[in-house]
Amino acid sequence: MGTYLVTGAASGIGRATAEALTALGHKVITADLANADIGTDLSTSEGREELVAKATSLSGGVLDGVVAAAGLSRPDIAETTLAVNYFGAVATLEGLRPLLASSGRGRAVALCSTSALLGGDEAVVEACLAGDETLAKQRLADNPWTVYLTSKLALAKWLRKAAVSAEWAGSGVLLNAIAPGVVKTAMTAPLLADENMSAVVAQSNPMAVEGYAEPEEIAEAIVHLATIKSHYVVGQILYCDGGTDALMRPDHI
Repeated sequence: MGTYLVTGAASGIGRATAEALTALGHKVITADLANADIGTDLSTSEGREELVAKATSLSGGVLDGVVAAAGLSRPDIAETTLAVNYFGAVATLEGLRPLLASSGRGRAVALCSTSALLGGDEAVVEACLAGDETLAKQRLADNPWTVYLTSKLALAKWLRKAAVSAEWAGSGVLLNAIAPGVVKTAMTAPLLADENMSAVVAQSNPMAVEGYAEPEEIAEAIVHLATIKSHYVVGQILYCDGGTDALMRPDHI
């Protein structure tokens, strides 16, 4: 059995993942704003540093897996959403990478999204990938409503490049991602409860199956990537979306 850290573990997909890992007998260190082993705010640099410091202490300096599930979808607080979804996620993964390398079989999973298929603000994405949080937030001011899909697009692009680097795969640490479609969580509840917004969601997320996913369904896929023994799955983004990706990009391979 191993030691895993899950951010965003107080609710939704993060909580379902932490529960699934615990059920398998693993030690799970949870992180969230509250109701977690590590209470910290990933929208701030101080919170990110606190996460790494406390995770190092609680794990004894060794982690077998990290799941970066913390995320927001709040265009009304767009800067905070960007800070958590991209910069907080990257800081989590990069900051805990040495602990994963110490394991000898470290696995990391990020939570991307099919919303990235809709595109995003490329100017913001560019600033994110350059590591310039101040500039990214400044550019986001022009299109704050795009923050969720833009932040997830930036995270996906970062992951694909980072995963195959010497620091990650070259050190034996596998980095992959799950890209959920619409999942029934507290984040999506207000949208799905509104008839007009629900129609918009259905139009932008075509599906080949009936019904949206439960958090536990996404957690099942996350746990697979977080515990996989094969050393051959690297830099992949697994779409758990009811067929949305295949419907929107049938010729993409």
